[in-house]
Amino acid sequence: MLAAYAQRLDEDDPLAGLMVGDIDAGETPDDWVSVEVKAAALNHHDLWSLRGVGLSADRLPMVLGCDAAGLDEDGNEVLVHAVVADPAWTGDETLDPKRSLLSERWPGTFAERVRVPRRNVVAKPAELGLEEAACLPTAWLTAYRMLFVQSGLRPGDSVLVQGAGGGVASALIMLARAGGLRVFATSRDDTKRKRAEEIGAHEAFETGSRLPHRVDAVMETVGAATWSHSVKSLRPGGALVIAGATSGFTPEVGELNRIFFLQLRVQGSTMGTRDELRQLAEFMAVTGVRPLVDRSLPLEQARDGFAALEAGEVFGKVVLTVG
Repeated sequence: MLAAYAQRLDEDDPLAGLMVGDIDAGETPDDWVSVEVKAAALNHHDLWSLRGVGLSADRLPMVLGCDAAGLDEDGNEVLVHAVVADPAWTGDETLDPKRSLLSERWPGTFAERVRVPRRNVVAKPAELGLEEAACLPTAWLTAYRMLFVQSGLRPGDSVLVQGAGGGVASALIMLARAGGLRVFATSRDDTKRKRAEEIGAHEAFETGSRLPHRVDAVMETVGAATWSHSVKSLRPGGALVIAGATSGFTPEVGELNRIFFLQLRVQGSTMGTRDELRQLAEFMAVTGVRPLVDRSLPLEQARDGFAALEAGEVFGKVVLTVG
């Protein structure tokens, strides 16, 4: 089976361990179902896996990838939910202490086929194409949960999205605008600021700039580099929702005085549930919002997509197509 997989782990040069070729995908539980992959989207998680974060050497070789859309065993178009919970777990899968993502404990989606628990297969709305749908299960689901589950935002509220350009950030901008929010975005790159406004931000600013007014919530995926600015940008009682820290986990200034004095809420957020994935897909079908695809490449050219993602040369999602 053709796949993009981790052959070895390298913290400093993640692409050194990436292989694209035929591989035995490995064993999965007998009661899992097979999905014929038609499209799969890259995430920073895939680069972290190649660095050895969340993936240990004893599980190599490991097929990479969390996101996919394709055909189930009856030929229906489906999405794959990437969070694999313990079979005995009930409720929010993201709270299961034993949870994992595809490509950590079990083979991932960058292959001609992927096997998953039956409950991880979600029907794809007819309005979404397969490549569009493949972008949803990680970055877009993360953004949906941040905005509409964890933040407490309501239509008409204001939100700041830090680090415009990444897959989660672009999803946040588009979903927030469609959800009736006033959207500010930041980026160090002028081109990315312009693109942020094109896809829905009301205004985009240089990273660290003073905003026209303090916002009701900040969506934070950058981490240490923007943490202080995020806290300072909130109105009293506002919420800071954090779902990543690509620039590092330890900010120079914690801003604890502002957090307690202004009664700010800091809310962690991770991925989303399969029910939220269904809701996201229907939201997009109804609103007409579609994922921003930076480039689409055949699975055989996966290395090019990984290299672009690592270099920060993408705005939106990189999608790999199969067949």
